[in-house]
Amino acid sequence: MKNKRTKTSLDKFSKRSTAKRRSREKAKNELMRAIMESGVGTDSLKLSFACDNGRRGRVSEKVHRGEVVATGVFSSSKSGFGFVNLGEETEDIFIPEDKTAGAIDGDKVEIIYHTYYNRFGEEKTEGRVRKILQYGRKNIIGTVDFDRGFRAGKKFSARKLVLIPDDGKIPLRFFISNTDGISVGDKVEASINRSPSRFMECTVKRNFGNTYSKDANYGAILADSGIEPDFSREELMEADFFAAMPLSDEGRVNRTKDIIFTIDGADAKDLDDAVSLKKLRGGNYRLGVHIADVSHYVREKTHLDRAAMARGTSVYFTDKVVPMLPPALSNGACSLNAGEDKYTLSAIIDLSENGEILSCKIEESVIKSRVRGVYSEVNQIFDGTAAAEVKSKYKDVIPTLIKMRELYLILKSKSESRGALDLETAEAQIILSEDGEPLEIVKRTRGDAEKMIEQFMLCANEAVATFLSEMGIPCVYRIHESPPPEKLSEFITYAHNLGFDTSLISREKTTSRDFSALLSKAREKGIITPVSYSMLRSMSKAKYSEVKKAHFGLGIETYCHFTSPIRRLSDLATHRIIHKVLLEEKRPQLYAAYARRAAAAATEAELRALSAERRIENLYKVIYMEKFIGEEFDAIINSVTSFGIFAELENTCEGLVPISELPGDFIFDEKNLTLRSRKTVYHLGDSIKIRLEEADRIRGKLRFSIV
Repeated sequence: MKNKRTKTSLDKFSKRSTAKRRSREKAKNELMRAIMESGVGTDSLKLSFACDNGRRGRVSEKVHRGEVVATGVFSSSKSGFGFVNLGEETEDIFIPEDKTAGAIDGDKVEIIYHTYYNRFGEEKTEGRVRKILQYGRKNIIGTVDFDRGFRAGKKFSARKLVLIPDDGKIPLRFFISNTDGISVGDKVEASINRSPSRFMECTVKRNFGNTYSKDANYGAILADSGIEPDFSREELMEADFFAAMPLSDEGRVNRTKDIIFTIDGADAKDLDDAVSLKKLRGGNYRLGVHIADVSHYVREKTHLDRAAMARGTSVYFTDKVVPMLPPALSNGACSLNAGEDKYTLSAIIDLSENGEILSCKIEESVIKSRVRGVYSEVNQIFDGTAAAEVKSKYKDVIPTLIKMRELYLILKSKSESRGALDLETAEAQIILSEDGEPLEIVKRTRGDAEKMIEQFMLCANEAVATFLSEMGIPCVYRIHESPPPEKLSEFITYAHNLGFDTSLISREKTTSRDFSALLSKAREKGIITPVSYSMLRSMSKAKYSEVKKAHFGLGIETYCHFTSPIRRLSDLATHRIIHKVLLEEKRPQLYAAYARRAAAAATEAELRALSAERRIENLYKVIYMEKFIGEEFDAIINSVTSFGIFAELENTCEGLVPISELPGDFIFDEKNLTLRSRKTVYHLGDSIKIRLEEADRIRGKLRFSIV
């Protein structure tokens, strides 16, 4: 009986062994077939399957396609590993922590990489840095601290000072070579001393002060962003010289008797646009958009010209402005102050009663603004709440304002019909105390006055761009390309999963009208904010170009920036080209290269300014929220990522709830943009209750937890 049981057990063991062997053979054959289909030569394959005491077979050696040498830009992570970008058409190459060869974020490197198959048969790519071709960062900003891990022999060395980078993507410590006047806790800017040595060194160039102070962080952000707040002596002297030049109407259209005025924010000082309007017989309109003639003062090949090209744009912070041009021009000679004669470049645009552009004429002019209009006051006139004092201030222009609002509503309707996107993204208004500390943060609101001026500027920009294009005159166009196919597909999937009918959105040739219709439905459902954020992330970034292309977001075929030459290089460049080619009849070819250089410089400057403005705003938000640590808030999820969810408060302050602090084990669903556990799913737009856990001044970030 015993022998029979033993035989039966052996038979079962034999059957199990045969099944396992067949399973391993099947896995091997499937992997081999996949490799063959991928085009890898069999001579390069090294496969070995092992039993490992009955465990399932696995690939014990990597399957190589052969090593490839390439160059790209290294992007590091907080954990030490990184990726190298080889271009738009290629996926980033993973670089393990021990194979970076000392490269840091932004370095141009030469790498060797190869493709292999892991034990699951998945294709992976990995590389190592062979050498650093070009240093991406020469300077670094961080906080001074004692090094707590350096040993000399068996004993700790004298306490060395090190720089801990503010940028978490650089997981290194830099020994400070010049420590005089430097203390632990200082925020400094230092130049990196690259060497083959094991330890990185740096030399302090600038000390901003205590790393937790507002001023130190403010100064560090400006320095890190490449924003230069001061002008050179030559630039200031040149601005003073040109600003003092007397005005003359010779060769210009004198419009000082016309009813022309400005409308801006109460705190604006660089008033570069004024408007006028006449109602013509038959119901048509004649809109005048009169723009400060900055190119008259900023002459070619001068210090001011080079300064404008280098700066590219004015930068607007919470409590100050870093202007593109010195104050003698930006707040003085070029600002269209009420009651003062000013040089302007005027676009006189005839519009049909339906808001269609019929004609555009550009002329050099002299104007005198009748009143310094303020948005809030004009809104009071529009809604009938204006006090007697406000009515008295605007008495000469109220009839014109009424006609302007009439035209605004026509242009607004036309804009909506062509599908211009009206994304609802919250903008913060930070109210400061007398000593510059944030007292309150609220959502910025816009009334009809703000929207009216915006529509008039859009109209002028389109009219001028169309006119220059038809005349064959170079122009710095403002373009916005259609969403990239991959991001568009992700957004369509996201919208479909929210219950929207996305069948009418073409993946091949989508239009802003398609997106606008979906936004309208999202507004009806009460989820306009998360849909706006998701739509915004799916779209390309607008930029400047010397080549005419459509503006997707506005639904306009030909568009440029003409209306803000005091604060934008793009507008100033277009003004100069108009002066030289249209008015002085120079050959267009002479300014084609200038348009190209200006477009590239303006795009780069815009990105730099947006980053700096956002970082300064985040700094003020963090300072404001510090007093609420430990308190609970209602919030909306406006972003879902693999590492957590971003939640936004009613006052626009935003912070991260790390995935590690979510209750339970969560999996990120990239297609549906959700974090899901067995019991809970977090979607974009969900209302949640959160607690503020940390307000980090150094990195300008808030950290929340779920209540």
